[in-house]
Amino acid sequence: MSTPNGFPQHSRACVSQSMEGGAVQDLQAKKAGKAAKKEAGGNVTLPAERPVSVGTPVSETLKLLPEELKANMKIKSITPRPPRKPRLERAASLDEKSWRRWRRFRTSQESLTDPNDTSSSNGSLQEASPSPPNRSRASPCHPCCQQNSLHSSPDASEASSVGKSRGGTSDLGKRASEISSAFGGLLRGKAFAGGKPRLSQIMPARPLPPMELNVASHTLRTANRIDPDCLDYRHYSQHKFGRVSSSLSDTRLHGNGMVYDSCSTDSMKSTFSLLTPIRAKDVRSRSYLEGSLMASGALLGAEELSRYFPDRNIGIFVATWNMQGQKELPVNLDDFLLPTDPDYAQDMYVIGVQEGCPDRREWEIRLQETLGPHYVLLYSAAHGVLYMSVFIRRDLIWFCSEVEYATVTTRIVSQIKTKGALGICFTFFGTSFLFITSHFTSGDSKVNERKLDYNKTIQALTLPKNVPDTNPYRSSSSDVTTRFDEVFWFGDFNFRLNKDRETVDSILNQNPDTDVSKLLVYDQLTSEMSRGSIFKGFQEADIHFRPSYKFDIGKDSYDTTSKQRTPSYTDRVVFRSRYKDDIQAVKYSSCPVIKTSDHRPVFALFRVKVRPGRDNIPLAAGQFDRELYLMGIKRRITRELQKRREQKDQKSSSICSIS
Repeated sequence: MSTPNGFPQHSRACVSQSMEGGAVQDLQAKKAGKAAKKEAGGNVTLPAERPVSVGTPVSETLKLLPEELKANMKIKSITPRPPRKPRLERAASLDEKSWRRWRRFRTSQESLTDPNDTSSSNGSLQEASPSPPNRSRASPCHPCCQQNSLHSSPDASEASSVGKSRGGTSDLGKRASEISSAFGGLLRGKAFAGGKPRLSQIMPARPLPPMELNVASHTLRTANRIDPDCLDYRHYSQHKFGRVSSSLSDTRLHGNGMVYDSCSTDSMKSTFSLLTPIRAKDVRSRSYLEGSLMASGALLGAEELSRYFPDRNIGIFVATWNMQGQKELPVNLDDFLLPTDPDYAQDMYVIGVQEGCPDRREWEIRLQETLGPHYVLLYSAAHGVLYMSVFIRRDLIWFCSEVEYATVTTRIVSQIKTKGALGICFTFFGTSFLFITSHFTSGDSKVNERKLDYNKTIQALTLPKNVPDTNPYRSSSSDVTTRFDEVFWFGDFNFRLNKDRETVDSILNQNPDTDVSKLLVYDQLTSEMSRGSIFKGFQEADIHFRPSYKFDIGKDSYDTTSKQRTPSYTDRVVFRSRYKDDIQAVKYSSCPVIKTSDHRPVFALFRVKVRPGRDNIPLAAGQFDRELYLMGIKRRITRELQKRREQKDQKSSSICSIS
């Protein structure tokens, strides 16, 4: 920073200190100059054959006549160049700045006392000074030193600005500064005090790179990947919104010297809010596009969808399980709901149950306990012993429409609700979803009855009711699956393998791992779907798991009773979409570790494309089962505390036994 006269600010401070403390040497220097002028009768110039270099010892420098110093002051002055833009450094208080300025002044004086002892040079002085290169390398201690440091020939000025001059006429100002500093020290009796030599302060040539403080872990991110929206938060906010948001913006962070670059800003901004800034004029504005897809700030619009899902794909977990009416529930459902293969949890969990346990509420609490506080129960419904639960991430409930459901009974006697279908539908942003869980007629040879169950279901499910169809021109009144964008149908379809038990066992024993292609040749559902007689327009992911039915309870062996039922793929998950390639199957497998039923749970993971929607649909307004949420979290904490207590007791008992 420079003064209006072009002098560095720290030099001016040093000069003021020198003028207050060195009045005596000023008078003596003037008297010596006048006496030398009278004796010589003119100006004395420095001899060219004796140039004094910057590294000359002080003892030799003191031999210079005062007339030489006087002659240097008569060099024609030139306009100094403005100082370079200072480097960005951490902001300091006034007390700290004053202390640093005084410290640099003392260091520059002590480094000039004896160069041989301190091993200092002008190069070390330049490194010790944080000022730009075109400033004086040694802090002057007299007003004439300022003048001499700026009075030089044009060539010398050019060389000094580049920082390459080492001697000759370009160093006259520097020599004058050294002489003045030496005289001042001698007169005050401090230049050659009997103290220990001290090395000059060494500063780095350029600011050190900032430390990488970003603790964000890629493995901890969730499936919808909100973080990529903030990868370049500073530029995104400036270009899109015209300002930087949050209580402490990036501009203030840089202005206060707290950070050096955008990397430091990214590492610090995690402490502050990541909400998208909203300009006041956007809130004031009124538009005829309110409620449309392109409206700015629309709840279900394209802007909000892109903020939560940059790739416009969500992860959905769909599972089906026939519980066989068992009261006993598995101790742990982590392997079922949270398989280890995918890195991230899904955005939506839909679980359908056939022949469910008597205590439906306990089952839902167990689901909430397993999924934890990040998920809430959006909706649940039941049809007899058919249960369906829809869990969704708690920050996504605002983008769901009202949830509707319908049921169908396929039994001749409608009061018996063990066989039938249960459907739940809603709209997420601008994409409509339909989830159906079914339990078709059982029996190895009852293929036609199962096809009748399917036809009755698609005709009798009266959905949607209040939520408008997103594309009514592609809907059919005779098929409920055509009235939604994305449809997932899962359950115990009871389709069997058309082969005897011995042949199936021999194939399973030959391929104990995952090669089950030979079994699928005899699968009834695969054959009927290829003919188009059932699940028209539906697809199924490739099967690489063993048959999910029928096991001995608590064992990995198939039916060993007298009936010797043939292992079959009765539990399935199929899907269809209005638009091609909207649904991508990621994983399709079973959960063999859950053995409380004669069926193994079957689940599938999907990536589903979502489109923006309109705000004029009936919304769920963030409603969820709060009581279930609190009970599940309380149960989760209680179990964890109990587990830790058991581990502690086990350790204490083992210590006692050893002693």
